[in-house]
Amino acid sequence: MMYFGLSEEQRFFQESIDKFLEDTVTVDALRAYRTDDNDNLRKLVFEGLNDLGLSGLIVPEKYGGLGLDTLFAISVSESLGKGVAPYPFIGSFLLAPYLINHMGSERQKEKYLPGIASGDIRFAVSLTTSNDRGTGFDDLNDHENYLGCNGCLDGETLFVLDDIDSTHYLITDGNGCMHIVNSNAEGIEKVELKTVDVTSFVSELRMQEVETENDCVNTGNVFKSSSIDDAISLGRIALAANILGASQKMLDRSVEYAKERKQFGRPIGSFQAVKHMCAQMASDLEPCYSMVWYAAHAFDHISNEKDWMSSQTKAHISEVGTSIAKTATEVHGGMGFTDELGLHFWFKRIGLNRQLLGSPDLLREEAAQAQGI
Repeated sequence: MMYFGLSEEQRFFQESIDKFLEDTVTVDALRAYRTDDNDNLRKLVFEGLNDLGLSGLIVPEKYGGLGLDTLFAISVSESLGKGVAPYPFIGSFLLAPYLINHMGSERQKEKYLPGIASGDIRFAVSLTTSNDRGTGFDDLNDHENYLGCNGCLDGETLFVLDDIDSTHYLITDGNGCMHIVNSNAEGIEKVELKTVDVTSFVSELRMQEVETENDCVNTGNVFKSSSIDDAISLGRIALAANILGASQKMLDRSVEYAKERKQFGRPIGSFQAVKHMCAQMASDLEPCYSMVWYAAHAFDHISNEKDWMSSQTKAHISEVGTSIAKTATEVHGGMGFTDELGLHFWFKRIGLNRQLLGSPDLLREEAAQAQGI
């Protein structure tokens, strides 16, 4: 019999992240981070997770990274969702190094990948493709003018991922081109989008004739947009894993609460209705692990499945996560809605991730098209 799941090394890595986040990202710390506009928690998390190697997780070893595969990265994203970490993993340390490694010149790789691995260079990422492949946000205005022969960016892009303390922006356009821009370049206006999830960092960029760096982007070269499509697939799997981790945490907290909370002299977990709610959440969530693992495996090893598998995985887990977020809140009764309990931090993470890089309806439509249905 062949075992299909995470390796011992991957589980150990997850446990190390889980332990760090349990000790660091407490509900009290999250409340203080939100209300006091205090970035100490974010800095503490950033330094601690980088010490564990997360910033260089998929960066090739020749550029100072760990050079690990997609399944390893996805297992990390799951733990970050479980710990509701205010950490820019998916954009800054997953999609950015992936795109630079697959679309960039050797000069770009040598310039940026070591800095990403060390955490000194932090990219915010905006993904757009020529066919608007499920990005879930508006394309940049006027593709004809967007990429001029002089390497200028002109337009607007919504839902820029992980735009917090960014040193650079990595922006793809509808012509299949990749642009790298300094975050302090002239002509960029950053608008922070106030999403429900205070632990995620999403922005909007408005650009007027913003020049790309001449020494790192060869203007006029149009790269194959398949790498951008692959990056979107990778992002979707990572978001699905993040939802999976957050959902597991909400389920775990519900079971713990059901064992402790007493009514009529008995733990509420002894009542059949509550038992059924917890059992339903567990039975819905368990198959999602295999789905995420297979999607990550297909991304690296089964090229004809990775597009539709990533879409189906994110669509399904988004809906399972939404259901679990609702049911877990109901298990906690009125306490589930309080700020004191803090269940809403995971609830909101699930809600935001559900929409990023495509909603379930759009993703299922894409998956059907990819399979000729």
